Amino acid sequence: MAIGTVLYAALMIPFNVLQIPSEGGVIVIRPAIAIPMLFGVLFGPIAGFVIGLLGSILSNFASFGAFSWSREIGSGLLGAVSGIAYFVIKGEEWTKAKALAMVAMLAILASIVGIGFTTMTDYIFQTGLSTIASFYSEAGTDAVNGAILTPLLLYMYAKTTTGHARRT
Repeated sequence: MAIGTVLYAALMIPFNVLQIPSEGGVIVIRPAIAIPMLFGVLFGPIAGFVIGLLGSILSNFASFGAFSWSREIGSGLLGAVSGIAYFVIKGEEWTKAKALAMVAMLAILASIVGIGFTTMTDYIFQTGLSTIASFYSEAGTDAVNGAILTPLLLYMYAKTTTGHARRT
């Protein structure tokens, strides 16, 4: 989990400053979101949650000097929801089209759940950090990044690991 946390934080920091202004605030293109999703698939929802949570705290603190609990828990949920695949897909099936499609669908669902949690929590506590417009832009970009990159990284991981290193 430590490796995943540091990897996620390190890959998020450069993208935290690349923000695109939009109607709902800003859009942050976060390809690194695939890291907690991938680790969730490989090692389970707890690993995905911890990596998403701690990696987001580290990257936001390094980039902005602060963090938002709703956003960090939302990032953890991205890894946890993707981690459902850990219980459904066996290691020897990681390179099959059906398994990769399931990982892509879970990445989309994870984006909706994670960013939805952040948006709802910000709304309930009236922090003003997230709006419905920001939900669409953030969940959309995370869903696209996760649905493309997570299956691709899983496929590459499965092809490069030796037979005894895979979970069966």
